[in-house]
Amino acid sequence: MVSGFARPWQPTVIYPARGMGGLHGDVVPRPSEALARLLGRQRAAVLAGLGDPASTTDLARRHGLAPSTVSAHLAVLREAGLLRSRRQGHRVLYGRTALGDAVVAGA
Repeated sequence: MVSGFARPWQPTVIYPARGMGGLHGDVVPRPSEALARLLGRQRAAVLAGLGDPASTTDLARRHGLAPSTVSAHLAVLREAGLLRSRRQGHRVLYGRTALGDAVVAGA
């Protein structure tokens, strides 16, 4: 509570501590059976799990896969036009394209 005699508070920015999102565990969307049959279960899970951009390391941790396995899946999905990548500092973030969104939504 601020009394009438106190000076106004300085502007403050409050943000969550880094890594707080991981405390409750990542909820990984499960791909549909049709998408899993089309792409394979792991590759479909990687595609379905990219609702928000993520790095290879993030995806490997989230799906319980080796980073090299995730990297191979990302390369195939990107070549197929289902993913895009962008560099952010020393990380490369992957996200679905409109086509990738349509494939996940339609499956």
